[in-house]
Amino acid sequence: MNADVWNSLLLRWGGLGGVTSTALRVVAILLAAWLAIAVLQRMIRLVRLRLSTHLHDIEAQRRAETLGRALRYIVAVVISALAFMLVLGEMGISLAPILGAAGVVGVAVGFGAQSLVKDYFNGFFLLLENQIRVGDVVRLSERHAGLVEEMTLRYVRLRDYDGHVHYVPNGSISEVINMTHGFAQAVCDVGVAYRENADEVLEVMREVGEAMRAEEAFADRMLDATEIVGVERWDDSAVILRARFKVSAGQQWTVRREYLRRLKAAFDARGIEIPYPHLTLYAGEGKDGSAPAFRTQMVRDPARPTLAANDTPRPERA
Repeated sequence: MNADVWNSLLLRWGGLGGVTSTALRVVAILLAAWLAIAVLQRMIRLVRLRLSTHLHDIEAQRRAETLGRALRYIVAVVISALAFMLVLGEMGISLAPILGAAGVVGVAVGFGAQSLVKDYFNGFFLLLENQIRVGDVVRLSERHAGLVEEMTLRYVRLRDYDGHVHYVPNGSISEVINMTHGFAQAVCDVGVAYRENADEVLEVMREVGEAMRAEEAFADRMLDATEIVGVERWDDSAVILRARFKVSAGQQWTVRREYLRRLKAAFDARGIEIPYPHLTLYAGEGKDGSAPAFRTQMVRDPARPTLAANDTPRPERA
């Protein structure tokens, strides 16, 4: 076998060896990236669990869980981007032209991806300012409200009372109504008849609230004494009385339902009327106390003549 044949074989084997070594390095980079993501995310999770054991405040625990989720997401994105650039370098693709063109392309893409960039910025400040945490019940708009199940830098995932899941981009969140931050107020409006003594009814409302707060099941939920606000307004058929309870976060709905249930039983036992909607017709009254007769008039429809007592309607014949 002559020298030319040996040279061609060596070149061929050398090329195959180069491709094999490149493929091995690419696989090594991908494995290293996968291991780095797994290890770092596990470390973040362990640190979050360690902190949660030392945090006795449920609010601080929720914030730590939300920040842990965001950090795991950031670690995965950054390491994946670095691994992608290293793989391109191993494949012989120069990164300098790509990085140079990235500035020009980034401007063009930026105009088309403004909403995406806004999502990330809004998500960062929502986490930084502790506005939303996993486990909170929030209202983000008239259409989106529910329990926060997941929060990333790009979106907030809510589950409403009916079990529907809402994915709300952070860039579309202009205001946040957090109903479970710190503490809450259970507001109860009760309607009674106009003939009832308002002071007596308010005292019954206070007694029911204090009896409920004295029970062990509600002692931790109701944080303060019953606040009797008083007469809230006059409706068409009832006087609306208002009471309010300071409760722990997320317990306002449970406390309100139980209080109204007990108040209904107390009203029934005391004979306090909870009126049905009704309308009273009033003809007016003079200053001297005299009232004119309320005039009524029966109008007969000429198109429908009345029948005599012994007459029966008969069908018309053609």
